[in-house]
Amino acid sequence: MPFIPNAAGLAVVALAASMTPAAVAHGVPTAALARPTPGAAVAHDVPDLARQAGGAASPHQAFAAPAAVPADDARAPRRVTMSLPAPGGPYPVGTFAVRLVDRSRPDPLAKSKPYRELMVSLWYPAKGTGQALPAAPHMAPLSAADWDRHSAPPMGIAKGAVNWAATLTHARLGAPVDRHAGKLPVVLFGSGDGGPRTLGTALVQELASRGYLVVTVDATYEADQVEFPGGRLVRAMPLPTKLTPRVITRLVARHSQARLADMRFVLDQIAALGRGGGLGEEHTPLPAGLRGAPDVSRVGALGQSLGGSVAAQLVHDDRRVDAGVNLDGGYVGPVAGSGVAKPFLQLAAEAHTRASEPSWKSFWEASTGWRRELRFRGAAHGSFTDLQALLPQIAAALPKVPVAEFVGTIDPGRSVSAQRAYIAAFFDLHLSKKPTRLFEAPDSRFPEISLIP
Repeated sequence: MPFIPNAAGLAVVALAASMTPAAVAHGVPTAALARPTPGAAVAHDVPDLARQAGGAASPHQAFAAPAAVPADDARAPRRVTMSLPAPGGPYPVGTFAVRLVDRSRPDPLAKSKPYRELMVSLWYPAKGTGQALPAAPHMAPLSAADWDRHSAPPMGIAKGAVNWAATLTHARLGAPVDRHAGKLPVVLFGSGDGGPRTLGTALVQELASRGYLVVTVDATYEADQVEFPGGRLVRAMPLPTKLTPRVITRLVARHSQARLADMRFVLDQIAALGRGGGLGEEHTPLPAGLRGAPDVSRVGALGQSLGGSVAAQLVHDDRRVDAGVNLDGGYVGPVAGSGVAKPFLQLAAEAHTRASEPSWKSFWEASTGWRRELRFRGAAHGSFTDLQALLPQIAAALPKVPVAEFVGTIDPGRSVSAQRAYIAAFFDLHLSKKPTRLFEAPDSRFPEISLIP
């Protein structure tokens, strides 16, 4: 089963073969998490979307064609650039990044550090006047350079072949919040183990354009790279030298527990913001209208791979969280056996089934709330990340990139359009009580998507 490799090369497929199906390639303790050398980083994941015109799903929309542009040095080879699909909701999008510090606990992954620090980004419906502000980059500059050096080569993309720093989002930095959108339901987003929060950008933008406040959270010392203010880059901690199945299981459980505490802390901060408080220790000016905008009486959790398992655990553990979505992740920890009693949606790659993975079967059978499962024919684990949009563009210029290995053979436009439609409909239904028929029967717009009973 293909997996998303990490910066260390992750050539530990033999180990994956010795693990249970739940551990292989579905964002749990897969061999793709290997970081065998000091300073190396981990696997990458997350959801992605195709452009919609006027807010209507457009399953046949093609992604923008890639372009080769000069590198910083005019004598260097020309580098590929990419574009992210634009959101299709009624609102422009704004974004704001902030450093948060939890001084109530030592860092669970870097024991010498007496506190836990995180980078988060807030994505929200913005006033049209914010269009005069610069578009936010997909990756911050130091992160883009580190991704190019360490994270891209294991995907068959040579260092320097792609200008990762050139990709822009469709959100404006620091744009004012559109208060005509009313109080904003909150969605917390987490990527796959090792994945930076940026890999969820395309899906996150879409939800923000539909009136949600989405908070993306980096798992410091687990994510390949996290860029903090002041030009400080923090890379993933090196993994243990001997990665046996037992070691990997313990490691991913540790990551899961750290992320769960992170998410609950971040939700505390967003709740304070909703009450009119500030955000972060640096007292950075907030975008106009952000104070008081979050509505923490309506909270969802969304995650890809390990982030999906954490979303489920958060739904189970935190009474403030009303509903959750898991994008192709196996379940880690207690929630695999307990399931959830609140609304939950899981999206699956073609080969990821309850028959092939015990954690999916046990979670499903134990869950007692509203639940649905969708299978994406031709999709792979990375189809539920921004790689679904980016890799086909890169491969158009660099044909040797093994696209199908990471994002399958599903049509990228239909894949991301379906993700966009179903996830937005789910949160609209369960956070805003907006009715939908999308989960009652197959939709002819998305022939690759099956509703699994």
